[in-house]
Amino acid sequence: MRQTLILSLALATIAASGSALAAEPKQNALTRAEIKAGWRLLFDGRTTKGWRGFNKPEVAGWSVADGILARTAKGGDVMTEEEFSDFEFQADWKIEEGGNSGIIYRAATTEKAPYLTGPEYQLLDDERHPDAKAGKDGNHTSGSLYDVYAPAKNVVKPAGAWNTTKIVVKGNHVEHWLNGEKVVQAEIGSADWATRVSGSKWAKVAAYGTTKAGHIDLQDHGNKVEFRNIKVLDLTKPAKAKSAKR
Repeated sequence: MRQTLILSLALATIAASGSALAAEPKQNALTRAEIKAGWRLLFDGRTTKGWRGFNKPEVAGWSVADGILARTAKGGDVMTEEEFSDFEFQADWKIEEGGNSGIIYRAATTEKAPYLTGPEYQLLDDERHPDAKAGKDGNHTSGSLYDVYAPAKNVVKPAGAWNTTKIVVKGNHVEHWLNGEKVVQAEIGSADWATRVSGSKWAKVAAYGTTKAGHIDLQDHGNKVEFRNIKVLDLTKPAKAKSAKR
């Protein structure tokens, strides 16, 4: 009887472990629905293929291990080789304690730094990094359109935990999403945009926010930051037509 009970418990443990593994989503892979919709991976989980340094051909200071692209040493920003105009971008990220980083989009290589042209989606340890209390009304915290728009709510997870970011850019319309919540909405070039930019660090930067297409840039701000499941949906391309019913 005792042996039967032990065997039953062992089988139950194995079954539970198998269920947990089956429930865990596969990393750096697209679902059938995403493939059908036109999503593409920007990171294959194994290499830095499709990425380059800012204004240099090679990637430095970033490493790939266990399906994660991480900033591990000084080397500068990395950015996509491709440029994007209208798109949806999504990635999981986590940052070390006290860390600071960002995702800059529609970034050009005409200036000394990508943030001088492209708006920045802020990634931060809001609890520990002093930049969280700088700026105006929280416009330096995670999810903000850095120094221009503060997030509508604080939904960031603590340092060391995975967050999911989505950025939507279509024409002049911009949305920042964090962990399933829309936290920023802006219209580039609107009166509200102009007012906010005039009161920001970019007030005298003529090129800021003017590019219609550019690279997606992951910022090296001196801290360890990790990314996975980096993908994009190009909104300039028509959605794949659904198969006609027979």
